[in-house]
Amino acid sequence: MSSYQDRQNWDLEAWPEMYGKLKELQLMIFLSPPGLELNLMVFTISSLAAGCRHCQAHGAFGLDKAGLPLEKIQALWSFETSDLFSDRERAALQLGLAAGVSPSAVTPEHHEALRKHFTDAEARALIAVTALGGFMNRYNDTLATVTDAESREWAQTHLSGIGWSIDKHVGQPHEQRSGPPNPGPPSPPSA
Repeated sequence: MSSYQDRQNWDLEAWPEMYGKLKELQLMIFLSPPGLELNLMVFTISSLAAGCRHCQAHGAFGLDKAGLPLEKIQALWSFETSDLFSDRERAALQLGLAAGVSPSAVTPEHHEALRKHFTDAEARALIAVTALGGFMNRYNDTLATVTDAESREWAQTHLSGIGWSIDKHVGQPHEQRSGPPNPGPPSPPSA
């Protein structure tokens, strides 16, 4: 496997102006109705569709920090058949799954489901979550961003049994971060 030498020089944290604006955008979008929990679930599903293991780990770990039961976090990987999700949640998650692939697989039926369960403002926020997720998925997966130890260890403990692995986001010893940037109260996933 080739080395991702000096990738931290390209990390978003190495671009403070962009990173600061991205954090503002994340907070605005993730804290908008329909709320942090559903927005993070959609982000995690969108990241699953995009294949970014780094963002999957951060999304799932963020859900754990926000208080979502572990059983429901793990069931995200099979949300379409799990009885842990309401029709409303399933409509949002189906949108996230379809929007997370490239090109987007969103159809008029996804829009109809959103209209049935969400206000216009909530639907806008869910679409924004998938769009922001797309940016973060592409940036982090292209760079092979090193997932911080706290998020990585949580995901390895709780998600490896359902098929998650760290893949290329493991990093070299000198690249390791102990925790996600700006740890604290429940917050959206970090870049």
